[in-house]
Amino acid sequence: PQPSISNSEGDLLFLLDSSGSVSYYEFSRVKEFMWDLVQPFSFGPKDVQTSIIHISTTPTMEFPFDRYLSSGTLQQAIRDTRQLMGDTNTGKALSYAKEKFFSAEAGARPDVPKVLVWVTDGFSTDDISEPMQLLKDMGVTVFIVSTGRGNYLELSAAASQPPEKHLHFVDVDDLPIITKELRDAILDVIQANRLHAVDITSSSFRLMWPKLLSQETGYYTLEYAPIDDLARKRTKQVSGAHTSLMLSNLAPETTYEVALIPESNVHYFSPQTTRVTTLAEEISPAQVLISESGPHSFHVSWAPTLDSVIGYQILYGPLPGNSAKLLEVDGKHNGTLVENLAPNTTYLVTVTAIYKSGKEKSLSAKACTQEEGSKVRHLRFEDMGPNTLKASWDSADGKVLGYRVRCRRQTGPSSVISVSPQIHSVLLTDLASGTTNKVCVKPMYKNQPGKGLCRMVRVQPGEPGCRAESWGTLAKGGCPEGH
Repeated sequence: PQPSISNSEGDLLFLLDSSGSVSYYEFSRVKEFMWDLVQPFSFGPKDVQTSIIHISTTPTMEFPFDRYLSSGTLQQAIRDTRQLMGDTNTGKALSYAKEKFFSAEAGARPDVPKVLVWVTDGFSTDDISEPMQLLKDMGVTVFIVSTGRGNYLELSAAASQPPEKHLHFVDVDDLPIITKELRDAILDVIQANRLHAVDITSSSFRLMWPKLLSQETGYYTLEYAPIDDLARKRTKQVSGAHTSLMLSNLAPETTYEVALIPESNVHYFSPQTTRVTTLAEEISPAQVLISESGPHSFHVSWAPTLDSVIGYQILYGPLPGNSAKLLEVDGKHNGTLVENLAPNTTYLVTVTAIYKSGKEKSLSAKACTQEEGSKVRHLRFEDMGPNTLKASWDSADGKVLGYRVRCRRQTGPSSVISVSPQIHSVLLTDLASGTTNKVCVKPMYKNQPGKGLCRMVRVQPGEPGCRAESWGTLAKGGCPEGH
């Protein structure tokens, strides 16, 4: 879920193409996009208000700005919006929007930023240039999202400047790609006149506010405290030349009440307030990975590595059992080799991050060492007649449950044969004359496969007894060197 945005104030109007030139599928995707765009906002008379006007033969307002003042009711209202069909009279809809944007009857508010988001397939049956210019002249910021092949010159002239920030061309299925970028651009407009926070982390955020004072006309007092402990209020003062301040050394996952008090020696400015919630502290390790497992060692790595971590402790011991050993690793590293382990054993590995604050976070994973010598040795081939070879090998060490033989033919399908641990040879058939084939034999153990041994074997056309070669070694028959 998106973090809530509660420090914004503005009237946001969607101009929705509801005409017959839009398919039902496109209309439903645009409704999803509208909801995704506004979902993080807080709605209310001191926050964001939104409305929808349909583009059709006759423009129609779906609901006024002040009707839905909670996320749940607004989401349902957008879902319930039905397509009207009819003509694409966008110019008429824009003239109608201009009336409603500044009308108390439609729930619009004076002195708050006005934003128009027009979602279009790029087609209009009437002129848009004049009514759009009137809207922009009255201070409305216009964003256009074209899901069709609209005329770039016409749409870039209609959108607020610069067009690269206010005009998007995107396929209707790719609308989610632009959601965050468009939302951030809208926020730039509706937060411009309010105290608000940016660059929020688990321990800091930057406050920004409009320029109300100057170096000569006064200074700002900033007060902030956790909302559940207002007695811990802290105060900072900055000169009237400032329009931002970074607050740090904050608690993670905590909501702060912040007040900006302009202390002017010329005019009275009312204090501005906002609430900012810090992010959850990023946790390390969030992932532990075991790799490069051998009979006596494996590599353990973790992520992410954070500046707030001074070191890691790796505790490991066999399962079942209660004996454990400890390794310590510097906080700048994200992995280490664990050695001197018993073969064919399951270990529990726990990685603990030690934070500068003294806190600790742990995550565990299981790791298995391989069987001692868990590898097939001496893979050989014998010619057993037309297109057939016999592959044989010496047994692997340890408690083998069976062998898996894979033959990747140069021509024809690959095959896999599983045999019991007592069998150390198989027949490979349907090997085309003159082809080179790859044969791999791998021992199977209870916890995991052992290491496989692979050989390339060429089925040679020519004199009997001289048909197969494996990596240049001789197979059955005493062939002259070089065959």
